[in-house]
Amino acid sequence: MVLSQEFVSEIERAFPSDFMSRDAELLPVYGKDWTKHHAPNPSAVVFPRTTEEVSRFLKLCSRHRVPVVPSGGRTGLAGAAVAAKGEVVLSLDRMNKLGPVDPLAHTVRVQAGVVTEAVHQHCAPHGLVWPVDFASKGSSQVGGNIATNAGGVKVIHYGMTRQWVLGLEVVTMDGQIHELNGALEKNNTGADLKHLVIGSEGTLGVITEATLKLTRLPGQLDVFFFAVDDMRAVLSLFLEARRAPFPLMAFETLSHNCLEASTGHLKLKPPFASAAGAYVLMEVQRPHSPDAQEALDGWLAGVFEKGLVRDGVIAQSPREARELWMIREGIAESLMSGTRFVHKNDVSVPVASLEEFVARMYELFESRHGELEVYLYGHIGDGNLHLNTMKPEAMDREEFLAKCARADRDLFALVQRYRGSVSAEHGIGLLKKDALPYSRTPGEMALLRAIKAAFDPQGLLNPGKIFD
Repeated sequence: MVLSQEFVSEIERAFPSDFMSRDAELLPVYGKDWTKHHAPNPSAVVFPRTTEEVSRFLKLCSRHRVPVVPSGGRTGLAGAAVAAKGEVVLSLDRMNKLGPVDPLAHTVRVQAGVVTEAVHQHCAPHGLVWPVDFASKGSSQVGGNIATNAGGVKVIHYGMTRQWVLGLEVVTMDGQIHELNGALEKNNTGADLKHLVIGSEGTLGVITEATLKLTRLPGQLDVFFFAVDDMRAVLSLFLEARRAPFPLMAFETLSHNCLEASTGHLKLKPPFASAAGAYVLMEVQRPHSPDAQEALDGWLAGVFEKGLVRDGVIAQSPREARELWMIREGIAESLMSGTRFVHKNDVSVPVASLEEFVARMYELFESRHGELEVYLYGHIGDGNLHLNTMKPEAMDREEFLAKCARADRDLFALVQRYRGSVSAEHGIGLLKKDALPYSRTPGEMALLRAIKAAFDPQGLLNPGKIFD
């Protein structure tokens, strides 16, 4: 859309001179996220510093019927932060203040534009952590994490983002400021509205501040990298880890082509000399007991004696631990690097169904979509798998996308058969709207639309995301 001169003039009169930018070089940067499927085309980007400025701006947009796309670190993978139709982007970059850590309540109040890793660094001197952790923690923002109910690599131990949010300050499209739950641990006064906003991908309101729940920093962590035969072996090892005498912090798997892509891109030495069917990265917290090392060694000896793993390494230093984690966390970056074009899927099924689901999935691609090579990795403990297909160099992009669309329909039907989700943690955004009915019933869709209409009756906030 084209912004009216009246609207632009009101912005210039009512806000600081650096509040809005229409710079042709800046707009594409703020109009996109990590997806490459939609060309960004915002009409402007604004940079509020306070909740009050967000409120006045949204009220002005409502009066002029100007659509708005909230924007955080733009690390999303479903197109939820893409402004493709002339919307105004509301960037939260300047709303990056951190409040004091409360060591009694184990909470901290932050603005929505604070980078995830900055929260970790802010809380660490107090022996506390906001345990929301993923590869993009150096650029993702708290508001975006909450708006997408981000998952990550520690969900098996800590759960999703919503478990670590006590309260939200949210501005709806009419400019009203809502303080949802504050810093209360217990508040049984009807439906918890903050949980409607968490995971709503910026379609119900703009998160401006959050009271985050903290926990103690974990003790000594041990990181292992195992080579195994296949998904059955991955799950057998997972069961053994569940029974182990130590807390399991993370249990990640990846296929051999993912290992090759990540180590090649990051110029890291592969952990093993020979290839395996699958790999597992496991992180555990060492127990606070005199026999902790003995228990750990005994468990490791057991998994080798039972033939559960083919090979394995244990990080001997923090540097080695970081490098093993880099292999896992570098997969997405390596697949999207340079001019490579990747089609991403992020699905989940019940953990008990993983082995059978993966076998059926590979059979499906081999029998019906043989031209597409699957790069598989994921968070085994929560049933979340990332399935990526790379465009072959010789294949036209449109042909590739058409083949991926056909494969998606078969994949989502398989996910539906196992009562799974077509989007485990990336959200729906622009990219997964057609797939939503595989995971949501018509009745649920009607409720979602009614909630959207109640919060944003004009449909101006992040329009076209989740559903049209």
